[in-house]
Amino acid sequence: MKAVVKIENVTKIIKKRKIINSLSFEVMEGEVFGFLGPNGAGKTTTIRMIVGLIGISEGDIKILDNSVQTNFEKAIQHVGAIVENPEMYKFMSGYQNLLHYAKMAEGITKEKIMETVEFVGLTERIHDKVKTYSLGMRQRLGLAQCLLHDPKVLILDEPTNGLDPAGIREIRDHVRKLARERGMAVIVSSHLLSEMEMMCDRVGIIQKGKLITIQSVHEQVEGGAKEYEIDVDHPTEAMFAVNRLIPQQQAEVKGNTLMLRAQKEDIPLLVKEWVHDGINIYRIQETTKTLEDRFLEVTTLQKEAE
Repeated sequence: MKAVVKIENVTKIIKKRKIINSLSFEVMEGEVFGFLGPNGAGKTTTIRMIVGLIGISEGDIKILDNSVQTNFEKAIQHVGAIVENPEMYKFMSGYQNLLHYAKMAEGITKEKIMETVEFVGLTERIHDKVKTYSLGMRQRLGLAQCLLHDPKVLILDEPTNGLDPAGIREIRDHVRKLARERGMAVIVSSHLLSEMEMMCDRVGIIQKGKLITIQSVHEQVEGGAKEYEIDVDHPTEAMFAVNRLIPQQQAEVKGNTLMLRAQKEDIPLLVKEWVHDGINIYRIQETTKTLEDRFLEVTTLQKEAE
């Protein structure tokens, strides 16, 4: 995949304090990249630098190889963004807002506007005044505004703030569809870790202006060792079979449960051996760490290291 956004050793200094410290990462076409971190970690500051709302102290940001610092106009023409909240003229209709915005870019026809309106699901209310819109409808109108000029990069800062579960799901479905069907690179910042887990392909975790880690959301690779919890009636005897058949793997006993790290193909071998030994098996469950587990683990370890 091609890197659409490149953050290259970016530092932001405000009043002699490093708000962002040598930040580097890439976002690929067709992927949803989650930007995670505690409040004050530097997420919005980074997003503001990407879209040119604030300057870069050191380093560079490139969008389709165009520098935000030296070729801003060419770089930003490929970007659609909502930073914090979409701002609209509330006394105008949704359509009038989009028409007004369309005049800022070339080649946006009325047909294109209505096509985008249909995509975000606002067709029935697009001619109503924005002041009558719910928060979710304003978010959808903001998304339509971002998409009018067919950007290659979509940046959404806290896009699900204040939305009900149905609205959150709508935004998630739109984001996934844009990445999958249009090959768009999407950067999403949010505090809702469970939602990010369903929306994103990779996540970057930032803390105190430093990038701590980048992880695949679905980190377990097919064919790799996985974690299992196995309930049996004789755990000590069951461990003998584990040590005999797969001595290289990690395992421990907690009560009547075996906590086991093994290859998928190891499990049927163990089951056959346990049945042969007269050991009853009550539950075999593959366990995975949630994004929330990993986020808390990484940020806690970073705090302890400091």
